[in-house]
Amino acid sequence: MTVDNLISADVVTADGKLVRASANDDADLFWAIRGGGGNFGIVTSFEFQLYPLGPDVLSGLIVFPFDQAKSVLTQFAQFTETMPDELNVWMVTRKAPPLPFLSEDAHGKEIVALAICYAGDPSEGEKLIEPLRSFGAPYGEHVGVQPYTAWQQAFDPLLTPGARNYWKSHNFARLNDGAIDTIIEYAGKLPSPQCEIFIGTIGGATSRVKPEAMAYAHRDANYAMNVHGRWETAAEDERCIAWAREFFNKSAPHATGGVYVNFMTEEETDRVAAAYGPNYERLASIKKKYDPTNFFHMNQNIKPGA
Repeated sequence: MTVDNLISADVVTADGKLVRASANDDADLFWAIRGGGGNFGIVTSFEFQLYPLGPDVLSGLIVFPFDQAKSVLTQFAQFTETMPDELNVWMVTRKAPPLPFLSEDAHGKEIVALAICYAGDPSEGEKLIEPLRSFGAPYGEHVGVQPYTAWQQAFDPLLTPGARNYWKSHNFARLNDGAIDTIIEYAGKLPSPQCEIFIGTIGGATSRVKPEAMAYAHRDANYAMNVHGRWETAAEDERCIAWAREFFNKSAPHATGGVYVNFMTEEETDRVAAAYGPNYERLASIKKKYDPTNFFHMNQNIKPGA
């Protein structure tokens, strides 16, 4: 995670001072900003650790019909539990956009897509991803070697400005049958062509950091599920928001109770403590030290400790 690789940051604190936060300087502030976001100051510059990558990577999509969702999601859950760190596979279910590698018959129909990125030798990656194709009978695929920067931008056309959005999110340690069945149930009644449910696979190196090492504590989260409610007009608000909330509530028993703070929507202030888990009390104490009047409050707010 980016916060795992932050080396230092220049921070303007609530009293107007510019400080350098790192493991050796203002270490408690450094601990807090790695997950605590804008609650503690304004970061004007930062230094972080880089890693060799690419520049080309094996990446792309394999798209399955929605009537194969149970088979695809069950095997996806099993596959992602044992895949190597160099490989990541995400899942998204939505109505198919007019992707050029899909037949026109598939456009607008519910689909399950696997999004793949392999950071190692592409020839080795091809061997590793071959089992994914047997999860069902795909509509089609677009997988190949391309610049990592191109893969980063692959989904931008689906997120054009102007749409109305309402998101909900859960962390999962694993995807059990109950979670999978709930995903399929609500993906089968999408209230808008732009709504989607995605599962981002985390795990790997992110789980090898201790929960108390920094503000971000959810090292047991192997999956982050995002419910993207997205639509065009105010007349659709009630229907699309209700769908997202119902799905969120029904899937909650299978989740860890944690959440990634950037996926929380405006009214979820009651979940801020859950977003930081056992680290919340220490964050509140550091907040009191650096921002006792809660000057930085236009955020998922951590209030100064008593």
